[in-house]
Amino acid sequence: MTKKNVLGVLVDATTYAEATERVVAAAQDRRPMALTALAVHGVMTGVLDPPHNARLNSFDVVTPDGQPVRWALNLLHGAGLTDRVYGPLLTLHVLSRFADEGLPVYLYGSTDETLARLIPELERMFPALKIAGVEASKFRAVQPGEDVEIADRIKASGARLVLVGLGCPRQEVFTYAMRPLLDMPMMAVGAAFDYHAGLLRQPPPWMQRAGLEWFWRLGLEPKRLWRRYVILNPAYLGRLFAQKTGLWKAQPPAPATERPSTFAV
Repeated sequence: MTKKNVLGVLVDATTYAEATERVVAAAQDRRPMALTALAVHGVMTGVLDPPHNARLNSFDVVTPDGQPVRWALNLLHGAGLTDRVYGPLLTLHVLSRFADEGLPVYLYGSTDETLARLIPELERMFPALKIAGVEASKFRAVQPGEDVEIADRIKASGARLVLVGLGCPRQEVFTYAMRPLLDMPMMAVGAAFDYHAGLLRQPPPWMQRAGLEWFWRLGLEPKRLWRRYVILNPAYLGRLFAQKTGLWKAQPPAPATERPSTFAV
């Protein structure tokens, strides 16, 4: 079992290669699957919202997107991971395999403008990639019956994978809610759309290795992100210390099974 308890959120002690193979296998077998990559913000979103924590614990794969999450897996469970499994980079690993296998993909989320810049970049990186369809976010709650309509459009496109770029935690809720309606893997990929469209600059490799990507993002978007990092980073470290020392048991909630009554699309 690769799932380990990090502050009550079940995170997989996995690698790029293992996570990629699980996505490809689900696509080939036409099996529903939900994957997300969680950094500190994603983990803390679950910690502070028990129903969402239960949704996260039902995901088939939750990768350690941030170095502090990888460090937690090593510190708490002796996982021995030498690298994180970063969502934007995992996306490229998966798309490379899908291009090689001739498996079409569907892009869901973000804006029309971002998608218009993203598609030619992906086609440049992976000339053989088949993009079955694209659909921008509506930036509102789902309407009655709309979830089935979205699922029908995705299935009719012939896609074998859905990349979901709605931002945390909306993309995780969307992926959790839509998984029962689709016979294919879904990946909640966060800022991958913006990064690969060239709208966000990647931090230098040394900052990524040092776990300082949050500081880079804060410098790029201080007004939007300061609360996330100033409040959640210390809370994460405090709870990690409490779990490691046994002051807090961090009991993971049971995986959720009921679909949410509403969610963002």
